[in-house]
Amino acid sequence: MPSSAATGRVPFRRPVVSLLLSCALVVTATGCGGDDKGSTSSSASPSGTSSAEAQKFAKTRFVTNAGLAAGATYQWIVKPYRAGKFKKGADGRTFALVKAGLAGGFTYNRLKAAVTNAKGDPLLSKAVAPLTAGIESLKGLGTKLRKGEAGEGDIGAFESVINSIKSAGSSAGADVKDKVPTTSQLGG
Repeated sequence: MPSSAATGRVPFRRPVVSLLLSCALVVTATGCGGDDKGSTSSSASPSGTSSAEAQKFAKTRFVTNAGLAAGATYQWIVKPYRAGKFKKGADGRTFALVKAGLAGGFTYNRLKAAVTNAKGDPLLSKAVAPLTAGIESLKGLGTKLRKGEAGEGDIGAFESVINSIKSAGSSAGADVKDKVPTTSQLGG
């Protein structure tokens, strides 16, 4: 019989360790959220940004989101489709379909975010406004891709919407370049 079991040290150690950890958490939590009435600090009150800065950030976010959508579409939907990866019996078909399905959902999400970002810039907002119906048409295509039910028309819909977003951005002074997201970004 081990000496620690005979003396009862193991059962006593656990409550002490958990008590110390609990105290450390309480001390840390109260130390982080203290009320500094006597000290002066730079508060985190938001400072206003000029409309020019807001428009610049809107364009930047639009370009980033649209670029990620374009990159995902090309890398994991269009390119594998043209290479024949989605055909029955193709080597790596299941993996390609799963990635295409994730990319489809990711593309839809990033395009919706890009449209939201475009609302911060009047010129960009006008250029992107007619494309919302096209973006909405992509909503269920991610699932269709994942199940292996997508055809040439579905792939063409992705390409068409991406090209329309790129040209709308370009006409508003926001050139969109393809940015391939990482696989972890696709998964959420």
